[in-house]
Amino acid sequence: MPSPFPGMDPYLEGYLWPDVHHALASEIRRQLAPQVRPRYAVRIEVATYHDDNPESEIGIMYPDVEIWRRRSAPQALAAMPTPLGADTAAAEQAPPITQPITVPLFDYEVRIATVEVYDAIQNQLITSIEIISPYNKREPGLATCREKQRRLREAGVHLLEIDLLRRGQRPVKTGAVITDGEIFGAHYLITLVRSGANELEAWPVNVQEQLPVVAVPLRSPDGDVPLGLAAVLTTIYNDAGYDLSIDYAQNPPPPEFDAATRAWLRERIQDAGL
Repeated sequence: MPSPFPGMDPYLEGYLWPDVHHALASEIRRQLAPQVRPRYAVRIEVATYHDDNPESEIGIMYPDVEIWRRRSAPQALAAMPTPLGADTAAAEQAPPITQPITVPLFDYEVRIATVEVYDAIQNQLITSIEIISPYNKREPGLATCREKQRRLREAGVHLLEIDLLRRGQRPVKTGAVITDGEIFGAHYLITLVRSGANELEAWPVNVQEQLPVVAVPLRSPDGDVPLGLAAVLTTIYNDAGYDLSIDYAQNPPPPEFDAATRAWLRERIQDAGL
């Protein structure tokens, strides 16, 4: 069954996101590779980070702490052995140890996939396609993401960033994004900074809209190739059967939409029979 929404499905922004993220990378490569060969090769690079500051994701992408407490509730404590040299009668009269609450020390491993377009002959990175993760939209991942942006720009690499998450702070850091209400206020944002350019190309998208066909630049004089994000999302949604895992009777992951958008979401879900 297809998603009830014409563009990004906000229900994919929760615990399904790690699977969605990697499926997006694989499908983007599958759709790009035939368009750019034989002069270019498309590869997937996976970086691993330790997310030791996940508080904002608890109950959204990571299990709720209360669930962990119930799962991790210890069994009754076994009788403690009598200390060496201690009086047996006195040890038997010692008060029992009070049952503690067990709370995990969170340190999640985050794997973030990047789609990279290389010059097939020189094996030189030409274009980096970054699929933004929640880890990229808060510290310390935000600083790491912006440092990578800087390094890619200095290396003359085209940078296409796909942000299909509403929560967190967008890694794009320019005056235009901060002051432009149409861009800043959109639910989702795809941006492109070309090698050597002093401007940002942006595709702001709201949940009511279809995802755009965006440009993937190559090495001059080769022209841009199109990447249809709507087709990418539709393919991975159907292949993974995300509808089997989503409870559309619940609210989508936070942040909460405004009242008009919530009403539109409910109407779409009801029309789809979900």
